[in-house]
Amino acid sequence: MSGLHRSSSAPLKNGLPPQELLDDLCSRFVLNVPKEDQQSFERILFLVEYAHWFYEDNTVEKNPSLKSLSLKEFTSLLFNNCDVLRPYVAHIDDIFKDFTDYKVRVPVTGAIILDETCERCILVKGWKGTSWSFPRGKKNKDEEDHACAIREVLEETGFDVSELLNKDEYIEVIFGQQRVRLYIIAGVKDDTAFAPLTKKEISEIAWHRLDDLQPATNEVISRGITGLKLYMVAPFLADLCVESKEQFYRKQLNDCGKPI
Repeated sequence: MSGLHRSSSAPLKNGLPPQELLDDLCSRFVLNVPKEDQQSFERILFLVEYAHWFYEDNTVEKNPSLKSLSLKEFTSLLFNNCDVLRPYVAHIDDIFKDFTDYKVRVPVTGAIILDETCERCILVKGWKGTSWSFPRGKKNKDEEDHACAIREVLEETGFDVSELLNKDEYIEVIFGQQRVRLYIIAGVKDDTAFAPLTKKEISEIAWHRLDDLQPATNEVISRGITGLKLYMVAPFLADLCVESKEQFYRKQLNDCGKPI
């Protein structure tokens, strides 16, 4: 792009990041990674996405004169100004579309966190959205399901479920081409302090009664009986009621010192 100068780190008048900053982001997130992560456009776009998160969560926050960019805008900017990516600028629309199509096929894992009575669960609300969902996220390359769930729950709620997670206790639902597995974490104290570790991803975390989440339909996007807008919650509720009751009774037996 004309008008970008490598000698300056100050943002341009239009708020776009200067060449020096783009070079640093490209070097840090795209170039200095294992070679296998550069073998496909899907993997490269995941790296670009990490660079975008860093730009939005750190660089823009520290320098408000910089413009906040969508992932597509940031991708275009990086491809146009990074030497290793520039040869593919002519195909960027197709590359970005293939990436967004690929993302909806990446498996997702997370957790359904239940209180000590197994009557309430933790839901999170996205930074800009209005829907509530169970804490969850996409798996990284070669990451095990349970490890992804632990990582994503920690990032979104600040709560470490590693000591409570049983690899065999989960509910799994297929949405189109995407597999979503949620591990059941029961017996969490209702006064547990929850706070997201990632910036600008989660706006609210709250306990919700399972009875209030029951929808009229079993759709991906639904509303509970209180009017709460839910995303990827309803399809898990029927099995969750059965599983949560079993875990509740199992806990009661354990507390009494009786064999399960």
